[in-house]
Amino acid sequence: MSDTPLLIAGLGNPGAEYARNRHNAGFLAADVIQASYRFAPWRSRFQGLVCEGALGGRKTYLLKPMTYMNESGISVAAAMRFYKLPLIALVVLHDEIDLAAGKLKVKTGGGDAGNNGLRSITATLGPDYRRVRIGVGHPGMKSRVTSHVLNNFTKAEEEWLVPLLSAIAEAAPFLARDDDAGFTTKVALMLKPPVKKPPPERDS
Repeated sequence: MSDTPLLIAGLGNPGAEYARNRHNAGFLAADVIQASYRFAPWRSRFQGLVCEGALGGRKTYLLKPMTYMNESGISVAAAMRFYKLPLIALVVLHDEIDLAAGKLKVKTGGGDAGNNGLRSITATLGPDYRRVRIGVGHPGMKSRVTSHVLNNFTKAEEEWLVPLLSAIAEAAPFLARDDDAGFTTKVALMLKPPVKKPPPERDS
């Protein structure tokens, strides 16, 4: 495990009206991680909210940029410069329309898949950081993408979202160990429905 601190940035838009939007999946995941471990309270820094704690013994900073999604790179880059972190020490949590709702993938580098938060970070820092892609599904038509991501998760979606966010938090120490495969495996195992045992046979 690296001695370098880890910065986990959850992406979203500030304000109560956006709080449960699909576009705020990154904010929601960061909040659950913060609440699940002994992280300090959120405080205002780097044009965002930041808190400090540890995951799996590795010093970790959580960041929620308050610049609105399209300018996420301003906040993330400011934190990275202040903590003097290499790009490999950055993990970005974000919504992903090109993944089915409730699915999760991790990758390093690559394109931004139309996500303006990733585009802003890549423009500021380059593409070679880790991304935790939280699937929110595609509305089917490009013209409906904006309204899709800027609308709230439905009650039906909350039924998979809440367990997924809990699984992300539970598996977060694997991210701190730079074990992305272990992270995705842990999340998958936590979301796997329990095997129902057949009722015991009765003697006739």
